[in-house]
Order: sequence, then C-alpha cells, then structure tokens
Amino acid sequence: MKSIHKLASAVIGCALLAPAFAQDDQMIEEVIVTAQRRAESVQDVPIAVSAYSDLQLRELQVTELLDMTRLVPNLIGSNNTGLGSANVYSLRALNNTESIPTFDPPVGSYVDDIFISRQNANNFALFDIDRIEVLRGPQGTLFGRNTTGGAVNVILKKPAEEFGGYVELGFGRFSQVRFRGSVDLPVQENLLLKLSAYAIDDDGFVENRTTGEDGINYEKNVGVRAALRWLGETVTWDAAVAYVDNEHANLLNLNDPDEDERYTLTGLRSDQAPPWPTPIHGAKAGKPLGNWVNSLSLYSNIEVDTAYGTLNIITGQRYLDHDFTLDFLNLGRPYGGFTIANEGEHDQFTQEIKLTGSTGNGALDYVAGVFYIQEENAVDFADLLGIGGAFNGFQPLLLADRLLENDTDALAIYLQVDYHVNEQITLTGGARWTDETKDVGFTKNPNWPWGFDSADIAALGYPLEQNAKITTPRIALEYEISDDLMLYASATRGFKSGGWNARGTNPGAIEVFGPEKVWSYEAGMRSDWMGGRLRFNATVFSTDVTDFQLPSAVYDPVTGAPTFNTRNYASLENQGVEVELTAALIDGLTVFVNFGTQDAEYAELNPSIIEQQALCNADLSAGVAAAASPFCAAGVVNHLGQIADPVRSPDYTLTAGAAYDIAISPGWELRPSAFIYKIGKHSIGSSGAPTALSDGYSVITASVTLRNLEQDWSISAECQNCADREQGTSFFVGLYLQDPRTWTVNFRKDF
Repeated sequence: MKSIHKLASAVIGCALLAPAFAQDDQMIEEVIVTAQRRAESVQDVPIAVSAYSDLQLRELQVTELLDMTRLVPNLIGSNNTGLGSANVYSLRALNNTESIPTFDPPVGSYVDDIFISRQNANNFALFDIDRIEVLRGPQGTLFGRNTTGGAVNVILKKPAEEFGGYVELGFGRFSQVRFRGSVDLPVQENLLLKLSAYAIDDDGFVENRTTGEDGINYEKNVGVRAALRWLGETVTWDAAVAYVDNEHANLLNLNDPDEDERYTLTGLRSDQAPPWPTPIHGAKAGKPLGNWVNSLSLYSNIEVDTAYGTLNIITGQRYLDHDFTLDFLNLGRPYGGFTIANEGEHDQFTQEIKLTGSTGNGALDYVAGVFYIQEENAVDFADLLGIGGAFNGFQPLLLADRLLENDTDALAIYLQVDYHVNEQITLTGGARWTDETKDVGFTKNPNWPWGFDSADIAALGYPLEQNAKITTPRIALEYEISDDLMLYASATRGFKSGGWNARGTNPGAIEVFGPEKVWSYEAGMRSDWMGGRLRFNATVFSTDVTDFQLPSAVYDPVTGAPTFNTRNYASLENQGVEVELTAALIDGLTVFVNFGTQDAEYAELNPSIIEQQALCNADLSAGVAAAASPFCAAGVVNHLGQIADPVRSPDYTLTAGAAYDIAISPGWELRPSAFIYKIGKHSIGSSGAPTALSDGYSVITASVTLRNLEQDWSISAECQNCADREQGTSFFVGLYLQDPRTWTVNFRKDF
C-alpha cells in the first residue's frame, strides 16, 4: 500500500514540474467524448477515461473489442471460457466470468448509449467506429446498474453529408480473409444514409487429436449495418439497424512445447452432432461442437433543441440467439468430459429520455433523465458428464436438463449538476435512483424424471423474484489551474444486480445472491504540456466493495462435475494508480505509455469461508495433500490454506509503444509502429487453485504501413503476438491459451 501512495505522489509531482516548450504544429489528437453524457474533450472530463478514435484504433490493430483491453490501465480481458463471441472484462479487480443471464457483468458494454446486458455477444468486430471510451470505476449516476467496475462505450459513425467511404481487404495466417467497408450516400440535403459491412473467415489453429479434425476453433463472422440521419431545423433523428452472425468457439486447448501448434482432446466433433444416448430435450441435442451467435439491433435517437436544453429520446431493441455445445474437461471421451449443450434467446428493450442543458448564464450545467430496460431470457441447456467404461462404455451421465427463464424490469431516474463556482472551480453533484425487479423460473425436461422445476426451488425457501431499490450518488470537485492542467477529486457509488446460481444441477444449488455495492474514491490530473506535444494523465483510486459477488469454480462432491457457485462471500478493497502518457516530441514520432498498478484483497469474509479455511488447514496439518482436500484450492481458499488474492487482478499492467511517420517522397509516407503489452502475476481462473496462477506475460504487436496520401490508399503488414508467446488467458478446469503468432496484410482505399 505504501508503494502505491509513493508512486502516486511521484507521478503527480513529476507532471507538475514538467517544462512547457513553445507550441508546435504537431499536437496530440484531441478526442471528443460523451463520458458525462455530453460532448466535451477527454482532457476536460473529471473521470478516469481512456478514449481512442477510429484512426488510433486502426493504427493499433484493434479489429475487435477484445483487442482494446491491451491499451487501458488496470483493464484485462479474455474470451469467456469456450465462447469466442463473449468477452470477460476485469477492471480494477471487478469481473464476472459467467455468461448465464441470472448473472450480470460489473463492466457495462454500450453501443451508442444502448446498454448491452448480455456478455454472450460483446466481442464484436469493429467497423463504422467513431471512437471507443473506457470509463474506469463505477458509473452509477449517468450509466446506471452493472457498472461497478466501469463501462466500455462504443460510438458508431453517423452518416456524412457528402458521398464517401472506404473499402478494406486483408489476408493472413490460418487462411484468414477479412473485409470491411462503408459508404455514405446522401439521399437528399437533409436525409443521409450510411451502409456498412464486414466479414471474417478464419480456418483456426486448433487440431483435435481425438477426432482428427483441423481448425476446429474456426471463425466465420459477418455483420451489416444501415444508418439513417434526418436533419431538421430543431430536430435530428438518427436510426440504425445492424445484424451480426458469428461462429467462433474459444476451445480448451493444449500445447506441445516440441511442436508449433495448439491442440485439443475432446471427443466431440465440430462437423456432426453427438448421437446422444440420453434423452436431451430440444434443438440443442442436434448441435455439434461449436459456438453460434446471431444478433439484430435496432436503434433510434431523436434529438430536439428546446428552450431548456437538448432533449434526446433514445430507443433500443436487441434480439440475440446463442447456441453452443462445449466440452469443459477435454478428456477424449466420445461425448465429452463435461459437456454443456445450450440453446438461448435474449430480447432486450431500452428507453431513455435525457435532457442536457445549462442555466444561470452558463453557471450551472445539468444532465437529467429517465431510463427503462426490459429484458427477457430463455436458455434451454443440459449438463452431461462423461464417466467412463464402467458405465456402459463412456456413456454420459445427464446431470440436468432444464429450461431457464429470467426476466428483468428496471426503472431509473437520474440527475447530475455541475456548478461553476468561478472560472477555475466546478462542483459536481448527482444521483440515480433505480428500482429493479428480476424473476427466474425453471422447467424440467419432460423426458427426464429426475429433473427439477420452479416449485422444487420454492419448496426450499429460495425466492423466485428479487427487487432492489438503490440510490447511487456522485460528488466531485474540479480545479482548472490553466487551460492545459486540471485536477479533480470524486466519490462515486455504483451497484451490480443480484441473481441466482442457475447452473446448479439440483434445486439446493440454485442459491440466491444479493446486489453488490461499491464506493470509489478518485483523485486525478489531466494535463497537456509543451504546446500540446506531451499529454500526461494520472489517477489515484480507492475502491470499497460490499456484498462482493464472489464466483468460485468447484467440483460437485456427489457427481465430480465442475460447477460454479456464487454468493456474497466477502467484501473487496482495492487501491491503485493509473498513468497515461503520450508524447510527440520529434516531428513524425509518437510514443505512449499506459501503466496501471493495484493492490486488491478480500475483507470481511463470510463465516463459511472462515470455516472452510480452518478445515483446509486442519487437513494440511494432518498430512492430507491440498489436492485431496475438498476444502483447499477451492473458492477463495488456496492450496496453502490462505485466502487467495482476487482473481484477474494483476499487480500491474503496462503498455508502451511508438510510431514514426516517415515522408519517403512527396505524397508517400511510411509508418512503422509497435507496442508491447505486459501484465503482472495474477489468477486467470475463478478460484484459489494453484493451477490457475499466471506469472504474467507480454505480447508484442507491430506493423508497417505504406500510404499514398494523394490517392488515399494504404497497404500494411501487421502481426500480433509477434514473439509467439504461449500463455494462458483463462482457466476453468483446463487452460485456454492466447492465440499464437498471427500476421495479416491489409489494403485500404478511402474515397
């Protein structure tokens, strides 16, 4: 803790002493953000926010949302176990690896201010992007529920008033083909249209050594979008429709150190469904190994200039189908080691009315609004355990087969006011009141008499409905020393919804957990130096989480199957420092360093955790090996009988890179660039098991781009994981490795 305080003092002190040189034409790009639900420069926002424009994202090879996580301090990301379409974000040690709809993520995902409530399809390819904003820390006032860790906000481009667009085509390793394109088509002077599309086809790199199949983690990803903009005198209407079809499995895989390949051992095939000998119900029984997601999104934003400010009526509708069949034990058995067959549907409707304005001759700025979300989920899923030859030649044991239905209705009212005391000091106060109701229901497979339904759960006293009424305030003080230097301090509250352990295979396992609440305290600085050629931003934070929703991956003592169990087991405390530095000190050369450090630990442990720790230590003292004790290396108790560190909370993240624009002749430019991403020691799993501990790793990304500035075309050669490092990024009961070295050659033409 002392080291973090010393580092905080050092970085802020160094910045305040930094010299200011004469302004030069080469200035760092200004990014306009809406982190406070109004447009303003990222340097004027008293929030820890990282923002990247479309050009910056392309130059950093951010082609899908997961790539962005390597750029933000104290943010790490990986695909959810088995699901290449789903991202797991861990921001300031707050994360959730569960994709079932009775769990909610602590890091909210948004597209054009529309909340994406399900993790199943939040790893989408980026096209038509205007910018990405990552807000660190709880955003409970303006963004609402399920943002205790922060928010990832993707803002898409609006149709332009002139004809134009681009086309991009790439070819890469593993027979990858990528296409992106967009065209602006002004229909009339006040009616604008934008059409966009992308496609990715990748043969994959994982061999199945049990079935002999190649490339079983292939990716086929297609998306299209149409956006319309109508411009009136006082009214602007933006509307869009987008469809995405994604086939992408992130498979449990192994690596032979003597061979340059990754492989898996599951007995499931990707080209045909298993001939299940057990009575699995519904369409999920006909799905082979794989992961399929398709989504349809509808968006409308009516903006009206009124005497009281700008009124926005924002409507979103989202439909999602998600099917998968995945093996989480990888034992080479014909029906998988531990297989989940899933067929899911998700419908979401959101409505927001927001008023933004100012009064008192600009002395008071305000944002006020009402937000409503209705979410309906239906998941038909079965759990099967391949148990071996003693039970009729590897015939799987059907642990559970049920239909889960989960609905959410939430209403929120919010207000934030900024009072400008004078030209230098601004006081901010705000609050959001949320009334949320969630319910759950189960229907058992009619062909499986040993199943359970809602009545069985209610008979045990578990509620089938939860209601939460919570107020999440924010206060902040901003001090603008000069046009290029701003200091701020804030206190913000957020909350994450409660839920049910819906993956349980018996009624007693469907336990309830309550909402998670967090207070975050920040002090920070936003500064530009040397006439805009050096940007230095720093943040110090302290986070206190109560009723922390702690997921634990454990083995069922009866069946031996792996399972998740989440309860409000503890509190969590975290302190840290985040630094972002960008410099353009030499013409053509830009360097950047993004650094985050944190010190997270559990506190106020539930009595059941204290009892488990005592039983583990008793077994260890009696000579029982940790692996043989049901109390050790399970949940938050590690193999030494100690309380483990919070999962997915590395002690540091570091990204450092440089790019150099070289004018090789009139109208021609060469741009080599590279950056390294390093991450410290942390657990990549969901429990205290030593097998989930990672010593940290580094990833190198590099590219070289040749541009014809007069004809607006470019060609680039790119690589990711250039050093071909073999590191685990996620662990359930087996290891998920990061992608091997990949390379791509891209051609882009703007018109």
